[in-house]
Parts: sequence; C-alpha cells; structure tokens
Amino acid sequence: MQTIRFRLAVTYSAVLFGVAALVVTAVYLVLSATLHAEPLNPVEVSHVWRNSEGLWEIKEDSTFRAADFEGVENAVNHKTLGMLRTLSLQAIAVLFVAGLVTGWWLSGRALRPVRRITETAREISATDLSRRIALAGPQDELRMLADTLDSMLDRLDEAFSTQRRIVGDASHELLNPLAVIRANVEAVLALDHVDPRERARASTVVVRATGRMTRLIEDLLASARRASPAFVDQDVDLASVAEEVCDEYAQAAKDRGLRLERRLAPGPVVAGDPRALARAVDNLLSNAVRLAPAGSAVTVACGTRRGWCWAAVRDQGPGIAREDHERIFTRFFSGSGGTTAGHSGLGLAIVRQIAEAHDGTVAVHSRPGTGSTFVLWFPDRAAPADRAPRPPAGAPLPPGPAFRPAFGAGA
Repeated sequence: MQTIRFRLAVTYSAVLFGVAALVVTAVYLVLSATLHAEPLNPVEVSHVWRNSEGLWEIKEDSTFRAADFEGVENAVNHKTLGMLRTLSLQAIAVLFVAGLVTGWWLSGRALRPVRRITETAREISATDLSRRIALAGPQDELRMLADTLDSMLDRLDEAFSTQRRIVGDASHELLNPLAVIRANVEAVLALDHVDPRERARASTVVVRATGRMTRLIEDLLASARRASPAFVDQDVDLASVAEEVCDEYAQAAKDRGLRLERRLAPGPVVAGDPRALARAVDNLLSNAVRLAPAGSAVTVACGTRRGWCWAAVRDQGPGIAREDHERIFTRFFSGSGGTTAGHSGLGLAIVRQIAEAHDGTVAVHSRPGTGSTFVLWFPDRAAPADRAPRPPAGAPLPPGPAFRPAFGAGA
C-alpha cells in the first residue's frame, strides 16, 4: 500500500538524487572541458629519464617532441574522467539510498501527529465523544488542525448531550399528560351513554393536558435554542421589552384578580437578543401571575445600578425556602409546596441560561410567606469599562408589604 509516508520518502530521495546528478554532471562537463585545453606546440624539449631513485631527470643534449607529452596527458585525462564517472555514480547510488532512508524517517516524524489524529478519530464513536486529541508541540499547522478538531468534538459532544437530554426530558415529562388524556378518553368511550357534564369534564381535562404538553414542548425547544450560540447581538431597550411582556399578561392578571404594577425606568440598554430577553422576563412574570394569590400585586420594574441593567419581577406569593434558592434554577425542579402543577419545570432553568448567555445572571430574594423577587442582571451597554465586575448583591426592588387576603379571597 502506497502510504503518504512512502510517497514522501520516495519524493525526498528522488529530489536529492536529481540535484546530485545535476551537480555531478556539471562538474564532469566543466572538468572535461578544462582538461582538454589547447594542445601543446610541437617544439623540441630536452629528453628526460628516470634515475636510480625513481625520479625524472633531463638528459643533457637530448631532445624529443611535445607530441609525446600530449599522448601521456590524454591518457591521464581519460583515466581521471573515467574514475570520476565511476565514483560519481557510486556516490549518487549511495546518496539515493541514504535519501530514501532519511526521507522515510523524516516523513515518519512529520506524520506522527496525523497518525495520532487518525487513531483518536477511530476510537471515537457516536455514543462516546469524550476522547480528545490534545496534541502537544509547536503551534504549527498540524497543531492548529488538532485544536480545531477538538473544538468541533466539544461542540458535537455538547449537541449530542443536549439532544439526549431533551429526548429524555420529553419522554419523561410527556408521559403524565398523555396518561391523563388516555384515561379520560377511555373512560368516556367505555360508557354507552355519556353524560354531557362528564363529556365536558373530560374535554376540559384533555384540553388542559394538551396545553401542558404544548407548554412543555415550547420550553424544551427554548431550552435547546438557548443551549446553542445562536443569539442576535443588538442593542435592546430592557424597559420596552418588559413593557411588551406586561401588556401580554395584563388580561391574565386581571382575570386572576391581580394588580399588575409597572415601574419601568427608561434608559437601560442591553446587548443581546430581544426575543431571548423577552422570554426570560416572560417566564418570570408567568410564574408570578400563576402563583400570586388573588387580590395581591405583581410588580415589574427595571433600571440601572453601578454599570449593570436590571429587570425585576416581584410577587406576594408563597415564597421560596432559602435552601431551594439555587435548586429552583435546575431543570424540572419540584418544590415542596405543590406549586409545580400546570408548568413544565423548565422556566427558571431557561431564565438562567438566557442570563448567562448575555454575560449576566439571575438572583432570587425570597422567604416563605413573604413573596419572591427575581432579578435579572445584565451589563449596561452604556456603562464605562471600569464598571463593577459583578452585579450588586442586594435586590434593587425593595420587598413589598406582606399580603393579607381578605375573607374569602382566592376561592
């Protein structure tokens, strides 16, 4: 099998062989032209002989022709060029073999990171994306390739984890409303003569269960979208967003006998996605309208403080125990007060995801029996660079008065 390593080694050796052959040929041609210079003039010179010590001496009064010297010179030149050809061919052959071995070794070292990337890719399966290449060494092209693949694996792992979590959450949470729908439909179908009131009751239960399923699916989709970096980055007027959400819930609050108070100071500008920010305020206000007792007040406010924009929703509902302040932001958290009926349990988890995606946070200030205040904090777009690194710890909206329901209220 002709691997890249083999082809690189042959290429290295062939290039080295070609360069060496060109150099040797050029040297041979130049030397050959130099040795075959202009011939000697045919003049008479003193004759020479070899003495007893093996040295050449000129015999006095003796002469011979220059042509004799030319014959000797030509023989020596021919022999020298022949030896040069032989040695050159031997050197080129040795150089070719050495280049092949050296090229094989160098290509092996150069392709070692590629082999590591290939081995890691083979070990990765669709159900296990935890392996990473983690290539060390200089910051060259192969290191950049490995880092890019690691980043891609991180995104794939996160996407698959989100997919598995959504499928698991959906299959778990949809079982209850589906069971309710099936039980009521089977109960109605089992009767020969269905009482209209029973049919109306079953229809109401089915509609309520399907509404719960719809809200659950919407929350799951919102949670999946928030888990992916697909936000639109633009200047958002937080007061306008809160005002629009309040308009949507004005009728629902009125139907439940609630007073919806607005304290929306103009000016807070946040960099982010207006739909996501509206979703966060919507989830908070939805919980407040759902949990607040009839006759109480729900307050929505926003403003700026120490370089941070904030939006708060305050209710006079049952409140939240201190040990649950952190757990309420986990997915499908069910409190001990029996207040989870009718919602998916994803709302506050989505609120936290949205806040953190906008470099902000969400805080809760609540005690049992005193209502709750949820505060969204975001960096102020217009604030200077030296703003406080963290939002203020206290609630910007003071707690409201304790709610004492009138006799018969909330029935």
